[in-house]
Amino acid sequence: MRKVGFIGLGIMGLPMATNIMNKSGCDVTGFDVMEAARERFVANGGKVTANADEIYAESDVIFLCLPKNELVDSTVREIIAKAKSGTIIVDFSSTAPGVIRTLFPLVKEVGMELLDSPISGGEAGAIAGTLVVMCGGERETFDKVEGLLHCVGSTATYMGSTGCGCVAKLANNMIVGINLVAVGEAYTYAAKAGLEPTVLFAAIKGGFAQNAVMDMKVPKILSRDFSPSARIAVHHKDIKNAMQLANEMGVELPLSAVVLDHMNRMEEWGMIDEDQCALVKVFEKAMNVEVK
Repeated sequence: MRKVGFIGLGIMGLPMATNIMNKSGCDVTGFDVMEAARERFVANGGKVTANADEIYAESDVIFLCLPKNELVDSTVREIIAKAKSGTIIVDFSSTAPGVIRTLFPLVKEVGMELLDSPISGGEAGAIAGTLVVMCGGERETFDKVEGLLHCVGSTATYMGSTGCGCVAKLANNMIVGINLVAVGEAYTYAAKAGLEPTVLFAAIKGGFAQNAVMDMKVPKILSRDFSPSARIAVHHKDIKNAMQLANEMGVELPLSAVVLDHMNRMEEWGMIDEDQCALVKVFEKAMNVEVK
């Protein structure tokens, strides 16, 4: 039986670790710097450690679900220094492709393996185990952990060489971000023009404008529920990563630049840790109307 470590038991990580524990038959140990997060995994029936070194030393596969590029970088470097040869590192985080591509040869040099495997589907998908998993790295590594990936995702797709999973996630979140801004603008515009937003939602949700963003986020907006199932802060990081890669390639992303501007405003207003749907507040402030 393989020993699995899971580092990062937050909004996404906790249900993902729980699904791996419940579905894989593996011995799973979780770690998070927050004691409350560790306690929640214990409440779900999990085993935890207050010292990540224990996971590094004992695990055959280590999953990461961390919020920042810097944390992924430092954690992988710790694993390189402390884990055993043959350890497989699977990064579920939304990490910049350049970070993963820098780490990959360092991991290989010590006889370990690294797979960038960002996910999409939000908290609901993490709980249900229906996430979309996009993987970059060596095909042999993907084959070794594919069964574990299907514990958290309805699909797990091999995208190509190292960093390709990260690029796929950036493209995914560019589309999601543009949809979030479009929904916020359209519903605020409609409210300002005198339409009842709940009636508008019922009228158009089965039409050509329907998408997962509108289905999941508009009801939260209408109920003024901005508690995070997916924080703007994490999406903000992804859009900045996308813009950085675009700059490196010498291309422009005009629509993503608009998304980044709106997320920057939410950060300035101290609202960066609210749910993505709170981007509607940028339009509400500009049009002096509330969508509800």
